Order: sequence, then C-alpha cells, then structure tokens
Amino acid sequence: MTRLQNNQIRRGNANRYATVDDFCRVFSEELDSLYQLSFLTIGDHDKAERCVLAGLEDCWRANHVFWDWALSWAKCTIIRHAVRELRPRPYRDSSSWDELDLRYSEKLPNFRGGHFNAEAVLALEDFERFVFVISVLERYSDHECAVLLGCSLLEVREARTQAGMHIVGHSAFASCQPC
Repeated sequence: MTRLQNNQIRRGNANRYATVDDFCRVFSEELDSLYQLSFLTIGDHDKAERCVLAGLEDCWRANHVFWDWALSWAKCTIIRHAVRELRPRPYRDSSSWDELDLRYSEKLPNFRGGHFNAEAVLALEDFERFVFVISVLERYSDHECAVLLGCSLLEVREARTQAGMHIVGHSAFASCQPC
C-alpha cells in the first residue's frame, strides 16, 4: 500500500468511532504501557490488574469515542479506575500552605523525556505519585489533575514539586552507590 493510500485510509478513519475491535487492538498492542501506567499510579500489582481490566471493560462499552482517541481514552479510563481504587488525597492541611515554597519546581529536571527511576516513583506517597504520573508522565494539565483528584491547583503543584524533589534526590543517591 502506498503512503498516499495509507493516509487516505487514516483520514477516512479519523471521523469514525472506535469499535470493540479497535479497543481490543489498543489493549493488545499497548498492554505493557497501559499496565505500567496503572501500576505506577496505584503501586500494587493486583490493583493495577483490576484497573486495566476495568478500563478494558469500560472501553468495550464506549461507543462515543473517536477512533483516533482510543488509546487516550483507554489511558483515561485506567487512571479514573486507579483514582477510585486508591482515592489519593493530599496529606497537608490548609494551614501548612503558608510555609510552601514552590520556587524549587523551576529547578527540577524535565521528566517529559521519560527518564526516571520507577522505584523512586513507587516510593512516593499515593497522592504525590498520582500527580507525578498523570501530570508529568501523561501530561495532564494542572487543572485536569485537580478535577480528577478532587483537589486544588496548589495541592497539585505542591505534590508535583515534592515528587520531583524526591525523585531527583533518589536519583542522586542512586548514582552515588559504589559499583
């Protein structure tokens, strides 16, 4: 098939809704990355499996998602199930926000390249881990994170800063280990 024919097929499919077969294909081809997303957000293998299976079931019933968005929809359903399963909440009380200094967030490395230590991510508190995974790795906006997690923008930003500092500290410590 020529590149032109392939592009025409893609453009023709762009406006159609994802079918059960499309979602089965997404979950089959992307199972490792979907499971990794679930495991990193929830931090437990059994719960991660349940979230992936529940996500597949939800996607299977979805008949209102464009074909182009099938993978994004699958990730979103898995994240929503992980939130319901774990119900992560920020651990700070409102009086501690006065002490918060978010200036360090500008000094954190850019994790968007995918280079991070999964062990360090799993060591984070539940709320910080969720925020790190969905805002940094999945690139959800602060507003989307706040709505999804039922918290404030400030809580999202603070959790991301704390998570980044922890991961940077963990990476620095890990690189200092003797060979």
